[in-house]
Amino acid sequence: MITREMAEGRFVRQPNRFTDTITADGSSGYPAESGRYRLFVSYACPWAHRTLIVRALLGLDEVIGLGVVDPIRDERGWRFPDRDPVTGAAFLSELYLATDGSYEGRYTVPCIWDTVTGRLVTNDFPAITTMFETQFTDYHPTGAPDLYPVELRPDIDELNELVYATVNNGVYRAGFATEQQAYDEAVDALFATLDRLEERLSAHRYLFGDRITEADIRLYPTLARFDAVYHGHFKCNLRRLIDYPSLWAYARDLYQQLAFRDTTDFDQIKRHYYVTQKNINPSGVVPKGPVADWTEPHGRTALSGS
Repeated sequence: MITREMAEGRFVRQPNRFTDTITADGSSGYPAESGRYRLFVSYACPWAHRTLIVRALLGLDEVIGLGVVDPIRDERGWRFPDRDPVTGAAFLSELYLATDGSYEGRYTVPCIWDTVTGRLVTNDFPAITTMFETQFTDYHPTGAPDLYPVELRPDIDELNELVYATVNNGVYRAGFATEQQAYDEAVDALFATLDRLEERLSAHRYLFGDRITEADIRLYPTLARFDAVYHGHFKCNLRRLIDYPSLWAYARDLYQQLAFRDTTDFDQIKRHYYVTQKNINPSGVVPKGPVADWTEPHGRTALSGS
């Protein structure tokens, strides 16, 4: 977080600077090609987490390369444990500045690097997953799920807008608030939406019935981090995830599927938030808890078809 992301005690997320698109027909100048692009992520970051889930669900692991940064970030931004083997970068900032030498914002993940032009295509995290879902269809294996079905897109987009504003970004608005009113507004909106989602998920296995969609993938990373980080570190403590019977079972249902489980690293998540965000946790001490069994049977299959 940088100073210009605060306004009257409220956190205002910086806009995404690079917003070019990859298209199936190449009309954007960036054609969807196997082996051409490199996705940079942190396992700690919820925005990057969603791209990892989609990449796995759609079988794009061999199509889109992957570079992973260290969860501990300092004033130089995200760093690679070792130099990135493709670009040679030691810090993600090098790729941002190679694309735009005047760039002054935060160096964010996820972002996509084009190995042909040697520049960042996009750090527009809401667009990256839908790009994988709609522009790389020639590379989806037989039987891959349709995560963004045409007939549901208006409804998915509407729900995503609410979840982003009040839940995904809402936890940050609460955690980074520096005035009481800003904090209260964020927390009230967050739990009002969680209450609505709890009711919705009491009758449906996933947000749109018995199929996983883009909406589930956007909600899950926040739920995975909720009790471990947001409840305590960000003061989102009216209720825990485990206090919501349907939301907690739903989160476990997703976690127990490989694409979600194998991309969820609770150790990196906790170390990133508690060590990096010294403005909130000056000591850098990482708590041991909470203890939660994500492998406990979820009982959600009974809702399939609803």
